[in-house]
Amino acid sequence: MPTPRLIAFDADDTLWPNQPHFDQAEAQLYELLSHYGTPDELSQRFFEVQHQNMDLFGYGAKSFMLSMIETVIQLTDGRVTGTEIQHILNCGKRLLDYPIELLPHVPEVLAAAKQLGAPLMLLTKGDLFDQESKLARSGLGDLFDHVEIVSEKNEATYQRLLARYGVAPAEFVMVGNSLKSDVLPVARLGGHAAYVPYHTTWVMERVAEHERAGVVFHEATSLLEVPEWLRELR
Repeated sequence: MPTPRLIAFDADDTLWPNQPHFDQAEAQLYELLSHYGTPDELSQRFFEVQHQNMDLFGYGAKSFMLSMIETVIQLTDGRVTGTEIQHILNCGKRLLDYPIELLPHVPEVLAAAKQLGAPLMLLTKGDLFDQESKLARSGLGDLFDHVEIVSEKNEATYQRLLARYGVAPAEFVMVGNSLKSDVLPVARLGGHAAYVPYHTTWVMERVAEHERAGVVFHEATSLLEVPEWLRELR
């Protein structure tokens, strides 16, 4: 088994909470806009709009704001008020500057991984400005040798990154909370992937059971298990 030459960690909901902030903002907006529809109606339309806009807006708080505004415009036939749109914008702005609180054991896990000798990479997807800001607020920047912020995490993206860094799939390790983005694409390429589940998953990141069938990856109950797994790969 080749020794890992590059160890990458996802950011949102792997190193710090992210989805709960979006879930809270969404719930607040549904309450504010309840006179335009039930939470289920708002949620279903919001999902449809986000899905349609994904290729245009990508991921993150700005995409969230734009898709929510479009959702309400559609549901109200354009009767949404300026005040209500301002509430949506305010919720989105709060998603861009919330304090970063690290998940348990993150500094010690990253320190232990760094001691193994392979360069560490932060590999996250989303809005460049937003993700750079989160990393700066996290205080973890000095622990990473490389930072890559991409618009999507799929097999093609990983292939491009591995080629850029001169690393074979079997020499690459990815650690993250998303089966869709962090685990399955890497494992299918022949890399090593560790799945560290988080208690909530964005609907766009969920995968059906059959999609993971036959794909080999490591599943950890917590991030604290990752360093030992990494040592076993050497």
